[in-house]
Amino acid sequence: MGSGTADVDLRERIAGLMGQVRAELAELVAIPSVADPRQFPPEECARAARWVRDAFAGAGFADAWLAEMSDGSQAVLGSRPCADPDAATVLLYSHYDVQPPLNEAAWRSPPFELTEMDGRWYGRGTADCKGNILMHLAALRALGDQVPVNLKLVVEGSEETTGALEEFVPGHADLLRADAILIGDGGNAAVGEPAVTVSLRGVADVIVGVDALASELHSGMFGGAAPDALAALVAMLATLRDARGNTTIRGLDNTQVWPDAPYPAETFRADAGVLEGVSLLGDGTVPDMVWWRPAVTILGIDCPPVVGSAAAITPRASARLNLRVPPGMQTGDAAEALVRHLHAVAPWGVHVTTEIESPGPPFLARTGGPAYQAIAASMHEAYGRPMVTLGDGGSIPLCTAFADVYPDAELILLGVEEPLALIHAPNESVDPAEIAAMALTEALFLRRYAAIRR
Repeated sequence: MGSGTADVDLRERIAGLMGQVRAELAELVAIPSVADPRQFPPEECARAARWVRDAFAGAGFADAWLAEMSDGSQAVLGSRPCADPDAATVLLYSHYDVQPPLNEAAWRSPPFELTEMDGRWYGRGTADCKGNILMHLAALRALGDQVPVNLKLVVEGSEETTGALEEFVPGHADLLRADAILIGDGGNAAVGEPAVTVSLRGVADVIVGVDALASELHSGMFGGAAPDALAALVAMLATLRDARGNTTIRGLDNTQVWPDAPYPAETFRADAGVLEGVSLLGDGTVPDMVWWRPAVTILGIDCPPVVGSAAAITPRASARLNLRVPPGMQTGDAAEALVRHLHAVAPWGVHVTTEIESPGPPFLARTGGPAYQAIAASMHEAYGRPMVTLGDGGSIPLCTAFADVYPDAELILLGVEEPLALIHAPNESVDPAEIAAMALTEALFLRRYAAIRR
């Protein structure tokens, strides 16, 4: 299906919906739906769940309902059959929970108040992932009654914390079964540059502890001979990268080469806010390093703080490490390799303990099927330029859960997020043009996919 009057009308209808999109996104952003009761009342997540349920009920999901997950969160589920029961089925996914605001003093505007600045809409969740919820809604409203596929819906409420939907899917396979799954939790290479994400790194956290002494010792009386647990931990962590910054965990391949779209180094420097004169890490390209090779990050260290520290040797110290694992590697095996590495490099016979937390597998999409043909053509039409395929260094274990339970389904990871959105950071924002263009893409996709599958 090429450009035509109907598609021009569709573009105009979405443009006409953007005032409603802004108003509704402001309502949703104002709900601080952080799925951590230690930080925000759980009633806020419940309020967001009801908002999402009611919004999709008004967009044709008459049976929209709230399903309680194992962690106590609520997922919005629903279905919208079309007139042709033999038509293809598409599952729409997103999540309404958000990251905490972190350092509120670093925000240019109140984090839970949608604020327009420099043509962008700021606020926690504007991009990740409430903007993607509005993308789905705008696409459906633009199509009205003319949705030519069967639709299913799941919008979860703890993606940023426990990801309980991963446990729910295998036991409720028929409820969410679909031919194509649009995972609205991704985005483009840049504003106006359409893309889908086809690979994700797996993730595991490893906590490593080092014990060297029974208690603190005076650094003057004992320093020089008594083993320092913090110095031992620093020496161990230093072995995880070489002088060029390559991750060097024994037994893990760090030479893979990304085969698809480039990510220019200067663009990455700007996106990441790398300071002038500071080098990027590794001897590969940016996509090699952030999408296609393992990487370990030191998330935190337990040791005496600078303020209040004494002239004493540290008897014990610990660190939490974040390991990202590319497709082609098993996360559990990679985490075990990291554990073996840490034990092997520990100096002075210090006692080492390790714990592996919540390993999640990597993901690699199957491309080339009818859904990918339809999304590529729809993005080209919506944006006026060809779609590219990207990797992502982050992890969405739900993608692997969907792929395992629905091996014949095509999974497409897309959305309104892009590097300037600063998801998970202060001053998160969305470009409203991305919501409009992605809503148009989705509406065009639903039409085109139905035609291809007939």
